[in-house]
Amino acid sequence: MAGPDFEDLVKVHYEPLFRFALSLARSEADACDLVQQTFYRWAAKGDQMRDTTKVKSWLFTTLHREFLGQRRHEDKFPKVDMAVVDEGELMAVSASPEKLMDGATVMAAMQELDETYRAPLALFYLDDTSYRDIAEILDVPIGTVMSRISRGKALLRMAVGQKNVG
Repeated sequence: MAGPDFEDLVKVHYEPLFRFALSLARSEADACDLVQQTFYRWAAKGDQMRDTTKVKSWLFTTLHREFLGQRRHEDKFPKVDMAVVDEGELMAVSASPEKLMDGATVMAAMQELDETYRAPLALFYLDDTSYRDIAEILDVPIGTVMSRISRGKALLRMAVGQKNVG
């Protein structure tokens, strides 16, 4: 049984995978690396998948595992940034400055959250992933997903509130 065409797979899933990777890695370069490694793994092993209806879940799970593996590696071997790029230069201009500021504030606050809450929030809100699929991707019970999203939203509200006040 032939799986989905690789180019079609990239067209459909690249952007949501990149958003998820960016929310985890907090760096565009690292997010690109995670997505590239995920698609590499698909190219190497995707033909072994029996149920092609679970491609999205497989890709997100693989990306999350890659992130965790990289994080374990960085704990042992910390990396040093050779050049720092001002992320403000990389942001696209939105139609409304107020929305850009609110979105930027929320994204900045989200980046401050622990990965435990950041990952399920990013999957749920940025990638429209169901609780069931998030549980499968993160390999945790669905109740844990619901709890982490709820706690993450509360922490995010507190963080955004503090940034707006200060």
